[in-house]
Amino acid sequence: MLQVAMISTGEEVLHGDIVDSNAAWLSRLFFQHGFPLSRRTTVGDKLEDLAAEIEHCSLTADIVMVNGGLGPTTDDLTAQAAAIAADSGLEQSDYWVQQMQAKYEALGREMPKTNLKQAMLPEGAELLENPIGTACGFAIKLNRAWVYFTPGVPSEFKKMTQEEILPRLKSKFDTVHALDCHRFYTFGLSESGIGQTLASLQLPAGFEVGYRSSLPFIEVKLFTPRAAELAASVQQQMIELLGDNVVSVDVDLVQHVGQKLVATDQRLTVVEHFTGGWLANWLQDHDESRGALQQAWTMSAEPDLESGSPEEVAEVAAAVREEVGAQLALVSGASNDGGVMVALSTPTGSWAQRITPKRNYNHRAQRSVIATVMLDMLRRYLDQCPVIGQYESLITEQEVFLSL
Repeated sequence: MLQVAMISTGEEVLHGDIVDSNAAWLSRLFFQHGFPLSRRTTVGDKLEDLAAEIEHCSLTADIVMVNGGLGPTTDDLTAQAAAIAADSGLEQSDYWVQQMQAKYEALGREMPKTNLKQAMLPEGAELLENPIGTACGFAIKLNRAWVYFTPGVPSEFKKMTQEEILPRLKSKFDTVHALDCHRFYTFGLSESGIGQTLASLQLPAGFEVGYRSSLPFIEVKLFTPRAAELAASVQQQMIELLGDNVVSVDVDLVQHVGQKLVATDQRLTVVEHFTGGWLANWLQDHDESRGALQQAWTMSAEPDLESGSPEEVAEVAAAVREEVGAQLALVSGASNDGGVMVALSTPTGSWAQRITPKRNYNHRAQRSVIATVMLDMLRRYLDQCPVIGQYESLITEQEVFLSL
């Protein structure tokens, strides 16, 4: 089986000043394409340490990904470390100098001389294109491994990996272990509860289930052999077992709701007290949801939303919807004794409920959870499910429906 290693570089990564999101992303991507990571390490900005780690991984792995340290500053040491590990010198890529100069000319700027450092590559290295930034990547064959060097900027790293490195790997190595990943998102369930519910499911050979918990969702992933015939039916069985707490399939909740709003030609208005603009900001993440949002308000103090009954908050939502001429309105009231009133108004009527968390969320987390309840009410309405859902970590203390 292939041995695949990743080396992340930089003091800021080593000491936790920034989260190594590149490593998590690469791990998921390579797993799906049949190149699962067998080793991950982080090395600070010390030339000897980095050179030693590159050499070690080249002796024990077939593929090595080195991320970061290709910038123009003195602490960017990766190219020099690669040359030391390969016992070679550095040579300037005139081609990449021209590419960098063209990028600066397009910005109307002169390229600083310090950027010439980014064109210095180990002798004989294969250059990897970077259409976004000024750090080219490169590849070398060292000992038993192909070693790929990539910039640390996430957008540059991801584009280079997908467009430059993966095609090379697939041409060099057998990908019989490549997998498809079928994913869906749940809200209101626990990971243990999901696992117990799915325990009765008999998975075909080569099928695996994984979870990723990131408040407020738990992402459920079904890994299957590439183009497996039973994949769709097994995923559908999982969705049916978990019921209407499955909020979206393959896309996140916001995109799912946005797609539904566009498909049904409906516009949405949002009024937020406790959530403080969280939902309105969240709806900006995708073109569909952003385009369907007609108006949004954030209230610092609003008597009608402070401590009203469910009926009163439902009436506020209906009044707002009618005032702006939108088909749909979502409202969050103020926090009162730990509970928050939320409401959805539609052309067929208005729903409101008072939500109280069972857990001690901090303010930021609770805003996220309450905003998700609001959006889930809308999702349930659009998917023709019961609008008031059942959530393991939340209590619905009061609820009401006012028909038109």
